[in-house]
Amino acid sequence: MKKLTIHFPPGSLILAIVSVAYMTAMSFLSGLRPEHWIIIAVINMFFFAGKSTRKFILGFSIFAVFAMLYDVMRAFPNYLFHDVDIAGLFNLEDRLFGFNFQGTHYTPNGFFETHHFALADFLSGLFYLNWMPVPLAFAGYLFFTNKKLFLDFSLTFLFVNLIGFCIYYIHPAAPPWYVSKYGFVFNLHTMGSPAGLARFDELIRMNVFGSIYTKNSNVFAAIPSLHCAYPVIVLFYGIKARSGFWNFFFGLFIAGIWFAAVYSGHHYTIDVILGILCAVTGITFYDLVLKNQPWFIRFINRYAKLIS
Repeated sequence: MKKLTIHFPPGSLILAIVSVAYMTAMSFLSGLRPEHWIIIAVINMFFFAGKSTRKFILGFSIFAVFAMLYDVMRAFPNYLFHDVDIAGLFNLEDRLFGFNFQGTHYTPNGFFETHHFALADFLSGLFYLNWMPVPLAFAGYLFFTNKKLFLDFSLTFLFVNLIGFCIYYIHPAAPPWYVSKYGFVFNLHTMGSPAGLARFDELIRMNVFGSIYTKNSNVFAAIPSLHCAYPVIVLFYGIKARSGFWNFFFGLFIAGIWFAAVYSGHHYTIDVILGILCAVTGITFYDLVLKNQPWFIRFINRYAKLIS
């Protein structure tokens, strides 16, 4: 009688340790939620289902790291480390971009709060819904067409986020909707708000953004706007990948996200500019510095071989 043997793929023990460690950590830090179980289940399912799915999930583990880091921020609010910039940021925005219209002085956010219309509400919501799906879809395309460019894009995306996360903790900042709702007084127990995106929910009669922003892990993270950084990364690598017509779409995506960030009251114009600079800094450092390091070249080559 043949002895039954079970062969586990390389890395199985590491995945098991990471899965248990993450779930244990989150149970203590912020409490386990259904999405934690779903994420870990999907990762393990892809890893053990077969060779092709295992390569796919190993590649996209870069985005899993991003998601886990973002989730951990919920347990360590940035306002515990530095004072939140509320009035200073608002006043700077007003000095730089404030204007008079029909006898009333406005900041861009204040203007859109009282001057909005259904088409802009709908388009802003549509663009903002795709802040993550578009980068992930583009990453999926690169994964199946150009493994090394996929890794460049994914690691640049992660690196830009790390820069943004550091700034969140160095300089916590309240978004425009917070000032509109609470003024310049710091409210420790502030919940996330869909702000102007609630008008999109009203148009489609679904609580889309309302449900998303109640799970926001960090309300005081207006600077920089990473929503506005992501499409810059996508367009840069879209041009590198010679994506043709899709680059026109990516350019439209950039304009839509930038406009929606201010129109919806989620970001100041300053936040948008700093988000763009964050993306440019991350892309430049990765492309001109990291990619020229021998150790990093070896790392990329091994990673590309692992997922090919």
